[in-house]
Amino acid sequence: MSYLVLARKYRPRNFTEMVGQDHVVQALTNALTTQRLHHAYMFTGTRGVGKTTVSRILAKSLNCQGPDGQGTITATPCGVCQACIDIDSGRFVDYTELDAASNRGVDEVQSLLEQAVYKPVQGRFKVFMIDEVHMLTGHAFNAMLKTLEEPPEYLKFVLATTDPQKVPVTVLSRCLQFGLRPMAPETIREHLQKVLQIEQVQADVAALRLLARAARGSMRDALSLTDQAIAFGSGCLQETNVRQMLGSVDRSHVFNLLQALAQGDGKTVVDTIDALRTHGLSAASTLEEMCIVLQRMAVLQAVPATAVDETDAETQGIQQLADWMPADETQLLYSICLHGRSELGLAPDEYAALTMVLLRLLAFKPAGAARSAVEKKTLKIVTPLPIEATLPPKRTLESSQVLRLPVRETSAFPTKNEVQKSPLEQSDKAQVAINIEALPVHVQAATKREEAAPSTTLQTSSEGDFWFAVVQSLTSSQSIAGMVRELALQSQLIARDSEQWLLRIERESLNQSSSRTRLCAALDAAGFAVQLVFELGRVLDSPAKRLAAATAERQLLAEKIVFDDTLVQSMMRDFGAKIVPGSIRPL
Repeated sequence: MSYLVLARKYRPRNFTEMVGQDHVVQALTNALTTQRLHHAYMFTGTRGVGKTTVSRILAKSLNCQGPDGQGTITATPCGVCQACIDIDSGRFVDYTELDAASNRGVDEVQSLLEQAVYKPVQGRFKVFMIDEVHMLTGHAFNAMLKTLEEPPEYLKFVLATTDPQKVPVTVLSRCLQFGLRPMAPETIREHLQKVLQIEQVQADVAALRLLARAARGSMRDALSLTDQAIAFGSGCLQETNVRQMLGSVDRSHVFNLLQALAQGDGKTVVDTIDALRTHGLSAASTLEEMCIVLQRMAVLQAVPATAVDETDAETQGIQQLADWMPADETQLLYSICLHGRSELGLAPDEYAALTMVLLRLLAFKPAGAARSAVEKKTLKIVTPLPIEATLPPKRTLESSQVLRLPVRETSAFPTKNEVQKSPLEQSDKAQVAINIEALPVHVQAATKREEAAPSTTLQTSSEGDFWFAVVQSLTSSQSIAGMVRELALQSQLIARDSEQWLLRIERESLNQSSSRTRLCAALDAAGFAVQLVFELGRVLDSPAKRLAAATAERQLLAEKIVFDDTLVQSMMRDFGAKIVPGSIRPL
């Protein structure tokens, strides 16, 4: 006796056996029950989700004769009458399936339509099912348009396609469209479990999860992979055998990689990738598994109360990784792994490419956190500068307290030898002790003050002149960009000495360790080997405010030139002309 594969043996015979397509089943069931039947249906979806199966069930529902031969149109075909049996076996004369992938020309379609003039021989309706309809030629589509729009009352069209974008709009408008969705891995796993129970095949839950994920939403692929796994495992499904068959990576390797990346341990990353090479495990599969784990980690980090599958042994490990790795690094690593899969084919060695992809996170995660911690331990903490609604008048430090060096006018970029220590703003209510060894550092927990509206007042200072020249030079040389450039533009230089510069910002969101580190590196390359210390407070003189003020001044000057023009004034006076607000732009 020949063996019947699981995908064919367990093909649904009625709507109640359909899995994962409740929205389509409900619509067709209600239409059949009320007999509000359309003459053309189109089922779309990826491979193996049930397009052909739904078509055959619909044909049986239209032609079922019932066990006693007295049946009528029904949403629950009996499956035992001659019409149901013949449709299931593919020999019902009034049900015609045409594969448009191999019969795509106008002649084949014309031959099918010639049968439309004849009434059904056995059933109530003729049903023409055209699979992969998007493969038809343009002339073939045109040939069927008229019949598709006004077929005889006994003829029903069923079209199926995996690519509805290629079907002409003139055809789509003549059909009722139903989109069959890819099935969730849990839905596939539960169905596989029921099938294997009937087949009396022992299976691990972890093995079924692997098969469900590998199917990528296709039930037919899942059943075909299950057939292969049963043969590979000599009649049983075990996680080890299924992993070996699929070539997927053991999650323990993935957890080791993620833990090492979270701790910045590059050696463990390289050693684990060498182990993957030794075992012959796929680099692409490694990145895919990492993306799956990182996605679950991101969900747990964003929604800690998310319900988890307690039966999944990996849940606890994923929860620990979510606690170890910051949310921003999780998002960054997910993006790196996702885009890194396209780079594997470009490299001469996929494992070398995998190494570069994963080490990229360490490159984007420098020792900024450690450096920030060292700064907080070594710097002397003094009373922060008060933030008042209106700042008190500036006071200049005594000459014995400040070493002031002039900035050369011949250089647009200040040099290290020109470092000077400027006066600090002092309040009448509080005096701040300061010396050359320690700068005042504003240490403040995250509060609502971080989100305070930015100040719009510009009060220039000598330190602002120096910082503006530095930032302009870094920007013009493209030494800084993105968030680093934004951090520099939004900062106010409060004080500086030969080792440390104190900058003030208004929003804590700008104070990222990676941005600080890159800004330090850019300054170091420009000749300023200094440490940057940031505090939260009101910013009165930043490069961004200076640029905004200059832009506003140019705008006012441009408007003044236009409004003062004699021709413009005469047109406004004599003809009632108006200048559209916002239409004047400075050159």
